[in-house]
Amino acid sequence: MLSFFSKLLSFLPLAYVHTLGTAIGWTFNLLSSKSAKNRHDNLKQSGLCLDDISFQHTLKQNIRETGKAILETLVIWRKDNDEILNLVKNVYNWQAVEQALARGTGIIFLTPHMGCFEITSLYYALHHPISVLYRPPKLKWLEPMIIAGRERNNVKLAPANMQGVKTLMQALKRGEAIGILPDQIPQTGEGDWAPFFGKPAYTMSLASKLAEKTGATVIMAFGERLADGAGFAIHLTKLDDHAIATPALLNAALEEQIKQCPSQYYWNYHRYKVSRKSKPLPIEGL
Repeated sequence: MLSFFSKLLSFLPLAYVHTLGTAIGWTFNLLSSKSAKNRHDNLKQSGLCLDDISFQHTLKQNIRETGKAILETLVIWRKDNDEILNLVKNVYNWQAVEQALARGTGIIFLTPHMGCFEITSLYYALHHPISVLYRPPKLKWLEPMIIAGRERNNVKLAPANMQGVKTLMQALKRGEAIGILPDQIPQTGEGDWAPFFGKPAYTMSLASKLAEKTGATVIMAFGERLADGAGFAIHLTKLDDHAIATPALLNAALEEQIKQCPSQYYWNYHRYKVSRKSKPLPIEGL
């Protein structure tokens, strides 16, 4: 059913999809009190809004942007290569990619839960191969659809396990690119607690370790969603060497990216969750 629905959506102009997505964003916000609370609390925690008027404006805008993200993902997975190219209106700082490829030590793309992160790997794969870290969904029936949407052209999915890490290492050694969602909560023993907008968040160490072992160029990638369904702009920011050497530095780099467009970050994601996947939360003052 979902596959059929996504196929129907793919025939609509992006502006129509985003209009429907806005309605879905508000609906989910009303129906899921937990998600709504995460969004409210996480945005408030960030301190990015200087007053209550700014906070309420960004909060409402984020509800709309989150709904757009849900539907556009289903559509993008159905688009062919020419349609993907047409959706990307601008790519800023592509020269960072060319310089990194010439360097030959590989590229680590960090794409946070922000904007349309699906478009970034699919666009890059139209030019060069990329291996993307992938965590299977809890709903197993979704997996074939996700794989079909993501793993095409030059995109190779690497599962979030030891074999997947080996796949990422091999790609970097070949001088190719890999993609990682750096704000995804890692498994037990694969991260550490580090400040994220002033509050401890269990943060992955994988990106830092891969950068240290391979000397790969680290580039932050953000697929900005343009207004009125105009498409997307991809922003590429090369990070300094050792900029993500620790989980704390990684989170600091993420904060700088999020500050550029806070309305398009996934604030409803439970970034501060304490679970069995996490190391014990440090006791303050010890």
